[in-house]
Amino acid sequence: MITAITFLFCLFLARFFYIQVIWKDELHVRAVDQWTREIPVHAGRGNIYDVNGELLAGNEPAYTVYARANAVKDAGRTARLLSAALGIPAEELGEKLSDRSRSEVIVARHISKEAASSIEGTALDGIYYARDDVRMYPYGSLACQILGFTAYDGSGTTGIERYYDEFLAGEDGEILFETDLVGVDIEGSVAAYTHATDGLDVRLTLDCRIQALAEEVMARALADTKAIGARAVVLDPSDFSVLAMVNLPSYDLNDIPRGDLNELNRLSRNCLVSDVYEPGSTFKIVTAAANIEEGLRGGAGAIPLEHIYSSSRTRSVDGTTIRCWSDHRNGKHSNQTLAEALNNSCNPCFVDIALSLGKETFYSYLSAFRFGRATGIDFSGESIGMLLPEGTVRDCDLARIGFGQTIAVTPLQLACAAASAVNGGYYYAPRLVAEIFSPDGTVRERLPKKLVGRTVSEEASAILSSMLEGVVRDGSGKKAYIEGYRVAGKTGTAQKYENGRIAQGKYVSSFVGYFPADAPRYLALVILDEPQGSYYGSAVAAPCAGEIFRGIIDIMKLQPTEV
Repeated sequence: MITAITFLFCLFLARFFYIQVIWKDELHVRAVDQWTREIPVHAGRGNIYDVNGELLAGNEPAYTVYARANAVKDAGRTARLLSAALGIPAEELGEKLSDRSRSEVIVARHISKEAASSIEGTALDGIYYARDDVRMYPYGSLACQILGFTAYDGSGTTGIERYYDEFLAGEDGEILFETDLVGVDIEGSVAAYTHATDGLDVRLTLDCRIQALAEEVMARALADTKAIGARAVVLDPSDFSVLAMVNLPSYDLNDIPRGDLNELNRLSRNCLVSDVYEPGSTFKIVTAAANIEEGLRGGAGAIPLEHIYSSSRTRSVDGTTIRCWSDHRNGKHSNQTLAEALNNSCNPCFVDIALSLGKETFYSYLSAFRFGRATGIDFSGESIGMLLPEGTVRDCDLARIGFGQTIAVTPLQLACAAASAVNGGYYYAPRLVAEIFSPDGTVRERLPKKLVGRTVSEEASAILSSMLEGVVRDGSGKKAYIEGYRVAGKTGTAQKYENGRIAQGKYVSSFVGYFPADAPRYLALVILDEPQGSYYGSAVAAPCAGEIFRGIIDIMKLQPTEV
């Protein structure tokens, strides 16, 4: 008997300890929730600025109206007065105000300050409003895929808005009203206020002047070529800061097509980061860089720079025939050096290089240039591209990779690889945000340039750059040439594949270029997807890069460089 009593006593004691000590906080929260009603105080979302301090994303004052049905004394009168102030049918409001199954309902979102003030003057029981700003984008569609947008609740959904949401969002506050059990205000009670902490501001590396310039150039090209898409990325090769990113067609961030999710996904996706394609001849920059570096190192597989490549327009590898884009009938580029092969974009020469370097050596350079891996950009949804596992690569695969086939890359991957090949061999993590700061201007976090690794030596980089300058001066990139400025680059034209087969008549035309050739400050990759009529990168993409560079020269007031 004593044992049983002792056991029950211990049981009650344990339960008492659990309730008073362990469960205390949760019970306190429940009690407060029963006897109070909360009105949220939304934090102001941080602004997004370009590198020069130009506002790209901000807020317009707005308010959300709430109702506590149990505290509404005359639902019909309240509905009529709210209808006059908000322009919402009284019947619809009456249903909400009569719904006592919920302690609180949202009557209207994002109303103007004037409408909120008119509600305040009515002194309606059970009706409250709180700040709930509307996101606003001064430039509409400018850089829409990069900036991204927010959801109805103000949280970041895509782009920078999503990636840096924890900084931009801030912390909401609330107003606590003391009520009885059915939610009616207790007479004489005083509301408790917890203030909101506004979000931090973000400064991008993006320059809205260069962004607007690039979008204008690519929009003209999209219309002129009747392509299905036009893309461009502009980098600073010295640290891989992103100065512009263009994805066309685009949409207005102030008029988001939320009603059609497929269309919204198509228009809002940053294809430069998330989509892959076969780069074609622009990839020859990487193959040439690898060969030059191996030659300087004394690698056994490197082909000497003074080597003269065979004039044959075909190579046979593993029983497959690889052809050059030119038929050579007019004698254009017969026997040629590496510099001439770049000028003429001769595929067989780069087949020779890839096979001579061998799978192990060539793949070590592909790894150094971060193909098959993420670049590390501060943006969600980055693709790593498609690179065959080294162990499965046959000679015919290796040969095609050498001139940009049998490999799929993101445009950003290719732009970063090209920048590293010509900036002295330094590969940085590309970045879109430079710093995060509070509304008073205090910098909370700086995002400095981040060196990821080395790809080639400065000597190899300089040799390659001199060759690529010749491509623009004398070769396929002539339409990007600017008198007095040392522009360099490489064209590319790649066939598209559908269902594993070549899609006849469908091409991706591209050009990657930069200037000045001896000390790169601006690099641009331009891509036109399925241009109609003339489709060579030399004819449709190189001129776009030339226009962008001329615009940058005007914007930055850059003086000519002596050649």
